[in-house]
Amino acid sequence: MASADSNLLILNFLTLASLSLFYADKAFCIRIPDRASTTPRELSDQSLKTAVFALGSFWRSEAVFGCLNGVVRTTSGYAGGSKINPEYRSLGDHAESVMVEYDPKEINFRLLLEVFWSSHDPRQVFGQGPDVGPQYRSIIFTNGTEEARLAAMSKEREQTKSRSSILTTQIQQLESFYPAEPEHQKFELKRHPMLLQLIGNLPEDELEVSNLAAKLNGYAAELCPQRIQKQIDAKINGIIRRGWPVLRDV
Repeated sequence: MASADSNLLILNFLTLASLSLFYADKAFCIRIPDRASTTPRELSDQSLKTAVFALGSFWRSEAVFGCLNGVVRTTSGYAGGSKINPEYRSLGDHAESVMVEYDPKEINFRLLLEVFWSSHDPRQVFGQGPDVGPQYRSIIFTNGTEEARLAAMSKEREQTKSRSSILTTQIQQLESFYPAEPEHQKFELKRHPMLLQLIGNLPEDELEVSNLAAKLNGYAAELCPQRIQKQIDAKINGIIRRGWPVLRDV
């Protein structure tokens, strides 16, 4: 879909392509992470909290949350099922999900719930958008009674917006979360090589946990809040003017 923002993004990429002739790429080495099931507490820094949501394809879901202020890291993965060590082609009864690690001083679970509801169609049955199947179902995973209470309240509030159809969203206690394979992490960002070059072609293991990569993943998908999208545009344009294609922060 053509738009002014899309054209600006494309123009930036083309300009950076010419600049890249003068930029020596860093080695791109891929490390396959340990994909054993892990709990949010094991994944997060002590000062961070973790939320897990399923709202369709995890390629898009990860991008939805990556740009939010206060979100530190995002991880695509599998949750909600019983299969041990699920994989993309064999995920069993799991749903494609996103783990969001966030600073509770900057953003809270209530706001994440608002983003969850506004970023997909919770009334669609057996899929999300063009993606059909139980792996794309809508789920709020909770950690404890307080999150379960907030999730239930938000679902009830969302349901009151329309009585003509029933919300399909499930609320489940999170049992386990399996990070997806490396090729499914920061998927939208990886579709734009020039953005990857902007941050120095990070090795796979660094890319997966990078706060900057999480933000650019949302930017690449054009899913950032408008203010943040414009802020990143300004950063990229500044780099183009200086002629040094390395982005350190947004």
